[in-house]
Amino acid sequence: MSSKVVLKYCPDYAADVEAVLREGLAELGGMSAFVQPGQRVLLKVNLLLKKKPEEAVTTHPSVVEAVVRLVQEAGGIAVVGDSPGGPYTVKSLRAIYQRSGLLEMAERTGAILNEDVGIADVVHPEGHVVKNLTVTQSVVDADVVIPIAKLKTHVMMTFTGAVKIMFGVIPGLHKAEYHFRMPQIRDFSRLLVDIALWTKPALSIMDGIVGMEGNGPSAGKVRNVGALLISPDPFALDVVATDLIGLSPEKVPTIMVARQYGLVSSLQEVQLLGDSKTLWQLKPFKLPAGKSASFLDFVPLPKPWRQYILNRLRPHPRISSERCVKCQDCLKNCPAQAIQLNERGEPEVTLAECIRCFCCQELCPQHAVQVARPFVWKKLMHR
Repeated sequence: MSSKVVLKYCPDYAADVEAVLREGLAELGGMSAFVQPGQRVLLKVNLLLKKKPEEAVTTHPSVVEAVVRLVQEAGGIAVVGDSPGGPYTVKSLRAIYQRSGLLEMAERTGAILNEDVGIADVVHPEGHVVKNLTVTQSVVDADVVIPIAKLKTHVMMTFTGAVKIMFGVIPGLHKAEYHFRMPQIRDFSRLLVDIALWTKPALSIMDGIVGMEGNGPSAGKVRNVGALLISPDPFALDVVATDLIGLSPEKVPTIMVARQYGLVSSLQEVQLLGDSKTLWQLKPFKLPAGKSASFLDFVPLPKPWRQYILNRLRPHPRISSERCVKCQDCLKNCPAQAIQLNERGEPEVTLAECIRCFCCQELCPQHAVQVARPFVWKKLMHR
């Protein structure tokens, strides 16, 4: 049976986002098909960094507010939360809630902004690469989970959507531990799929009204798209979203893992509802400069040779001394501890230790970490 995905046109955030979402959800039975009265509903948003809504890094508060009101209308208790990059603390959460516009949204709607920074260890017997997970207490306490992703390309994973957003249920610096345990793209992609399967989101929504192309999820270019996507199946939603922005599903590691596991991974497996795709005449999104998934990750070479070659051919982080303000966020958040301070107190990357997770680039508030692409890599990738 095909998985349903609803694609709705919404030109900007000044439009009636709630009305558009309501119309889209009607194709799936309405919010009451997913939320029952009295249920605690975690709206798992994207709160990567302390950024303003117009920077397109975080889920826009207009979309969150619309979902909150629909959940409340169905009788649910709306709890908005995420575990952003960096330490998982009440202080950091409050700062991001304020900057992202969610604090004002909560004041208008009465939604709960999660400040419980507790964690829990859970079992995942059906997991392919992990049988246990460390997750936020907020996701454990939820009766229903509804992720509200942001449409963005991603330096490490090529694309971040309804599946990748679920990595945010891993608390704070525990994310770094998982990156270090699974530095290869294929293994990390399996982890992301495992997390999405454990979380079992009842409904996935994507804020694609304004997205981000290029070096996402935080340092890319803002792109107007005008789309809201809704689906009970996060894997199907990602397939439609990537097609919308001209990105082949075969280039997205999580979609390829989904294919291996027998999950939705192509448009032929999707029943597309809502507005016609002819409403969108988009040029394909620019891909990240440091897209790491390639055939080189699968070349059968002896480990020392492989590591030597890859360290010199693959994209790697490069820190701009002009932009760097020496906040040391990159150093603190490096899973492999591959960043040290030089004699001038500036951070430097040791490539032999770098696992190319690009957490430093993703979490740098000054966009001082750039992705260097060697000439040979560009030729190999035909880009």
